[in-house]
Amino acid sequence: MDRRRALIYSRISGTGSFLPEKVLSNRDLESMVDTSDEWIVTRTGIKERHIVAEGQTTCDLAEQAALRALDAAGLKPSEIDFLIVGTTTPDLVFPSTACLLQHRLGMDGISAMDVNAACSGFIYALAVADKFIKTGDSVKALVIGAETLTRMVDWNDRSTAVLFGDGAGAAVIEASDQPGILSTHIHASGGHADLLCTEVGVSKGFKAEPGGGVKVRMKGSEVFKVAVRTLGQIVDETLAKNNMTKKDIDWLIPHQANLRIIKATAKKLNMPEDRVIVTVHKHGNTSSASVPLALDGAIRSGRIQRGETLLLEAFGGGFTWGSALIKY
Repeated sequence: MDRRRALIYSRISGTGSFLPEKVLSNRDLESMVDTSDEWIVTRTGIKERHIVAEGQTTCDLAEQAALRALDAAGLKPSEIDFLIVGTTTPDLVFPSTACLLQHRLGMDGISAMDVNAACSGFIYALAVADKFIKTGDSVKALVIGAETLTRMVDWNDRSTAVLFGDGAGAAVIEASDQPGILSTHIHASGGHADLLCTEVGVSKGFKAEPGGGVKVRMKGSEVFKVAVRTLGQIVDETLAKNNMTKKDIDWLIPHQANLRIIKATAKKLNMPEDRVIVTVHKHGNTSSASVPLALDGAIRSGRIQRGETLLLEAFGGGFTWGSALIKY
């Protein structure tokens, strides 16, 4: 029997993450924009964020996270047969960041692609890789969420300047005869596109905004309402799909966007705070990198143990949202 067909599950075998060296604290921001450390912490829970250095790219961050995930899985890059990168800040319009990274890691010839689902990018990428493995098209996949969001932050807009940071997280998933990724769920609603977006692009042009470039635009209160509602719905959907109750979840690993949203989602699950992985205070909203950053940190610190059940969830511009239920 074909080994790929015999192994019908996919499991996480290693994780990795990487943050740029430069740290921008709330105190630093006080000299840049009309804000304060107290204001930022009270409304977001963020204390600092990491900023890429001059010339440092999304691919650079992804590479470091990937190497750490591969090392944790005990694999060489040549053993990977599928590479997918969730990012909304690629190095170039094309080639994809995945193709650039593939070449750096010496994986030429395998499938490689980017997925742009904003902050839900890692969940979307994980869902795709999971399907590739479960259909037998892949045996070992490398899934990455990586962003350099500060390259499109308007530092004069305090509503967004305080939120975002740069980083990357990665996971290796492999075919297995034991359940690992139990289910993934991804959704989108373009009707909410104006809540969290940019206003420029290739076909619309890059000079629509003062000074050119790309800037994040967000309607904060509206985003909060939609995020809490959609995440609540996807929690119910995920549990129903797997015939589980809230009590069956050992750890909630949410998108690290805003501490208030994290707490609202945890309340929906009746999860005590010590069972919710929170890292937003360390790096801010790193978009598609935030879930794998939190996952890797919790695994390496020993908080998450093998055999425990994890619920990963995220939401982002699009509007997109998604979840993954995982037996780690």
